[in-house]
Amino acid sequence: MNTSVRTNFLSFTGRTRILHMTWFAFFVTFFVWFSHAPLLLAIQESFGLSDQQIKTLLILNVALTIPARIVTGMLVDVYGPRKTYSAMLVATAGLCFFFASATSFEMLALSRFLLGFVGAGFVIGIRMISEWYPSKQLGLAEGIYKGLGNVGSAVAAITLPTLALMFGGEDGWRYATALSGLVALIYAGIYYAFVRDTPAGSTYFKPNKSGGLEVTSKRDFFFYLFMNIPMYGAMAVLTWKVELLGLITAVAATTIYSLLVVIYLLQARQIYKVNQMIFSKPVDTILQYDFKQVAILSIAYAVTFGSELAVVSMLPLFFKNTFLIPVSLAGILGASFAITDVLSCPSGGWISDRFGRKMPLLLMLTGASIGFLAISQINSEWPIALAVVVFMMCSFFLGAGAGCVFAVVPLIKRRLTGQIAGIVGAYGNVGAVLFLTIFSMVPPAVFFMTIGGGIAFAAICSLFLDEPKSTMAEVLPDGTIQLIEVH
Repeated sequence: MNTSVRTNFLSFTGRTRILHMTWFAFFVTFFVWFSHAPLLLAIQESFGLSDQQIKTLLILNVALTIPARIVTGMLVDVYGPRKTYSAMLVATAGLCFFFASATSFEMLALSRFLLGFVGAGFVIGIRMISEWYPSKQLGLAEGIYKGLGNVGSAVAAITLPTLALMFGGEDGWRYATALSGLVALIYAGIYYAFVRDTPAGSTYFKPNKSGGLEVTSKRDFFFYLFMNIPMYGAMAVLTWKVELLGLITAVAATTIYSLLVVIYLLQARQIYKVNQMIFSKPVDTILQYDFKQVAILSIAYAVTFGSELAVVSMLPLFFKNTFLIPVSLAGILGASFAITDVLSCPSGGWISDRFGRKMPLLLMLTGASIGFLAISQINSEWPIALAVVVFMMCSFFLGAGAGCVFAVVPLIKRRLTGQIAGIVGAYGNVGAVLFLTIFSMVPPAVFFMTIGGGIAFAAICSLFLDEPKSTMAEVLPDGTIQLIEVH
């Protein structure tokens, strides 16, 4: 692709059409994934659910997302984003209809658990955008994709309660959620019909083997196994929280912990099968990549997206309790933290395109860390307007940092971009689980200081990130090596 060609992001032709159609696919999956949240009160009244059961639905909604992002990354690398996103949207619709037709708490719980897979849709578009945009525009394009797609959850919060009221009655929530599933089903067909995986003449590089990420050195093999442990740890923490709520027995929890250990060992065995050749024959230098890059970006995304999810969950209550304001106003002020994503993610990507990949990430993480230390000092004596400004500035650094992360992800190894995005994306949920667990144990000021410390650690890690090389090498189907320009 010609990197000198300017792109009009407001047009609807060529690669820009692919960008807009793909961010809207992400938007639809997030819209459906969070469709239950603004309707929980109506659902609770309809089924006579307890507060504990409502908390269970919230936990189950994110429980499957961590492994789902890993699996989705593998699928997109093998089958391509067009087929994978279309299939994801069809599955999204089916699960949404299942949720809307639930007649018991058990059906609600199972559907929300399975809908956690929908949260993995984000990974698919990262690979699609990387196929269509040159490296000099890639950060901005990925930032636009992420920033606009994330708005799906906010739009669901605004529109679905209104739709439920329009349909009326105690089943209004069912019609509202089912309608969101219908949108997903229709868009699956539109997406499949009107996008392609690559521009004309480009090759879609696929992994040599499936079932695990290919690494290119023995050191990276063991590093990869180590980096998988926190993902299973996060799922163990979710199990512990469900047990704490009294919704599963200690025996059931112990069974789940044992299963997580067994699954980890089976995954490790599969990863060895995929990578066993590196123990007998070194990978050609030109085809190698450094897994360190994946690990650093995973940590950075854990503290940026993870802290954003955690703070958005608790911020309305924080505003209400700190400034003694009405719940409705607290909700609006709390939403200000997330809404900056629309500008911050593209801004972080654009800065990375202009000024390199390493330094912008370091600066954004440093700014976010300082921001959270400032937030930890907020109390009732602060002017509420100043508190909101500090939160929004901190949120901007967080979103821009996440934009910087995914400006680098597609530049590591083209044929593995989906799997790398899956690992990095999964770490975002790992961070959210970690921070929300800490929040349940400490006062808000300590919670904010802990996040600030975590981000500072990620900033230190980013010092060891390498700027992407000028080219990456991939092997064509005929065995010849193609150099892909990434600078």
